[in-house]
Amino acid sequence: MNTHLRIALDLAARAVPVLPLRAGKVPFGNCRTCAGNACGGRPNMKTPGPCHCPRPCHAWAASTTDHATLTGPSWASAWRQTAAVAYHPGGAGVTVVDLDHADAITWARQELPATRAVPSTRGEHWIYRGTMQSANAVRDGVDIKSTMSYARWLGPGTGTMTALPDAVRALIVKKPSPVRPVTVPMTAGGEGCRHRTPVYLERGIAMAEQRITEAVGGVHATVYRTFLAVLSTHGRCGCLTEAHAARLFAAAQAKGESARHCSDAWSNARAALGM
Repeated sequence: MNTHLRIALDLAARAVPVLPLRAGKVPFGNCRTCAGNACGGRPNMKTPGPCHCPRPCHAWAASTTDHATLTGPSWASAWRQTAAVAYHPGGAGVTVVDLDHADAITWARQELPATRAVPSTRGEHWIYRGTMQSANAVRDGVDIKSTMSYARWLGPGTGTMTALPDAVRALIVKKPSPVRPVTVPMTAGGEGCRHRTPVYLERGIAMAEQRITEAVGGVHATVYRTFLAVLSTHGRCGCLTEAHAARLFAAAQAKGESARHCSDAWSNARAALGM
């Protein structure tokens, strides 16, 4: 048994889903049947239909803790060519903050709570207990690896693993485009914009957050319609701030929307309203 397979089996026995990496720290390519995801993907991927291919296809989605799969003939060739072992952090219930250089490490020590740290080739992996959406380049030299991603196994590390903090979750919340105010006339009574009444505006944002949070299906469409409604009501007078938009982005991302989808939905809603 080669060293990489031995490491993989040890991790799998501890409920850590693993997969082999080839040279360049990348997963093995899909087989002919799975090329272009023509098979429909694996059950734990966001694609229709299951994949019954026994090979290590589909990158992170091929990660497994099944001993028979890891030691079976379909994976034997991959293990002979393996350059490193990777694991699926989200499947193991953790999030890896990949710090790629010394400046990123310095930033983390100043801004993030201490947790288990593992030395990497150029920096460190900080591992937190809990999962979130993965994202690359959330700031210079910092990647987030958790759900739908893989991280190279570099050893157990040192330090006590702590709970995933809000400071890490906030890294993937993309700052929304600023709302361009449009001058509107005074009301008939000569009063200013009623949106400046804190209760009115707060109620509108809270209702929008609730609409997104309670969405059962069609989350992406719900997010767009909600953004459209908020911008239509509050976006033309300058009362809607980036803090309000950030609350809506956070609610959408808590339902599984990506930062990019949020940004696109926000921009599309503004465009539809001619803002």
